[in-house]
Amino acid sequence: MIKEALHDKNTCNQRLLAVQDAMDVLNGRWKIAIIASLCFNTLRFTDLLREVEGISGKMLSRELKNLEENQLVTRTVLNTQPITVEYELTPYGHTLKEVIDSLAKWGTNHRKKITGRE
Repeated sequence: MIKEALHDKNTCNQRLLAVQDAMDVLNGRWKIAIIASLCFNTLRFTDLLREVEGISGKMLSRELKNLEENQLVTRTVLNTQPITVEYELTPYGHTLKEVIDSLAKWGTNHRKKITGRE
């Protein structure tokens, strides 16, 4: 019984640690919106500014750098005049698509529940 309780506690702690790790990478107001915008398209910086409503250029730049550091997004500088920069999800970044789809579904259901439109 005690051994089983310790196993459950260890499993719970490992699970909480894994969730915390994910939240540390995805924290903040903008990262999930940026990733969601990149799920289906490669986008230029200015396109992302339009897609992610309310974000400033400085904040978008900061968030994209962080997503690059975490190997979720790649930045490609194109040899054009003027220079064009494109962003896309890495294969690793695409592993978050299912998570974002689940969050979107939960958010839709939650909004319906809270507004009484179930």
